[in-house]
Amino acid sequence: MGGITDRLTASHRANASARGWAIMMLLALAAGCNNGSSLERLTEAQRLSSDLLVRFANAGNAANRAVMAGTDETATGYMREAEGATQTVQRDADALRPLLTELGYSVESGLLEEFNRGFSEYRELDRTILGLAVENTNLKAQRLSFGPAQKEADAFRDALESVAQTSPAKDAWQVQALAATALSAVREIQVLQAPHIAEADDAAMTRLEERMASSEALARGALKTLARLLPPPSRPQLDRATAALDRFHDVNAQLIVLSRRNSNVRSLALSLGKKRVLTARCEETLHAIQDALSKRAFAATR
Repeated sequence: MGGITDRLTASHRANASARGWAIMMLLALAAGCNNGSSLERLTEAQRLSSDLLVRFANAGNAANRAVMAGTDETATGYMREAEGATQTVQRDADALRPLLTELGYSVESGLLEEFNRGFSEYRELDRTILGLAVENTNLKAQRLSFGPAQKEADAFRDALESVAQTSPAKDAWQVQALAATALSAVREIQVLQAPHIAEADDAAMTRLEERMASSEALARGALKTLARLLPPPSRPQLDRATAALDRFHDVNAQLIVLSRRNSNVRSLALSLGKKRVLTARCEETLHAIQDALSKRAFAATR
């Protein structure tokens, strides 16, 4: 009986030992699975952080191209590209947040929240910049200056030349002097258009407009004096000159309105100023997330 009892006791001990090993193996396997799952999440977090950095840079580049675009169509295309890129950045950031939470990475989670705050401010500013960029008011004002304004100024010149050619010989020198004065005044307005379009300061633009108004008044005064000197046969040419000056005035008024809006100047100033600061701050935070995750990955694979 003693031998049987001993054998049963040994058997129980062996079974208990086997169960213990089995439990240990299951726990080891579970730990291995958890480690593998954590490593997969860490790898995915690294991928998302890298994508964030690249896509954030792409969004900034597209917005910058919109600011520098030469046509409304081009600016609108780049604006849509920039908006799409910023939406992708936000999606990547939203996908990264739960991964960092599951992994228990409080430092990286804090950095991501910091990025999201900066990115929210960045997106608000970017919407303002892109909205201004697609207006292209400074470029439109420039096209008016080089196109219709130049055309009407030249028509004014041609009409004045016809006036001088049909004036009486005794008044020729005075007519030519008045015509030259009127044309010079209009050319002065043309010269002032370029600095007005480029100017960002309202007070400086007002001073330029006052000089334009003085020049136009000088041109109209010269035309009135010509009207008193010229015989009836020369009046049609003078009427042509007056009509050209009226059209030039209208074009210049449109140009001033567009230039005052200053959308290109303002969008460029915001891009080179406040947006550059926000961009640097966001990129620095993304680099910090990437570096922190790289250290985690290095420690996990040692």
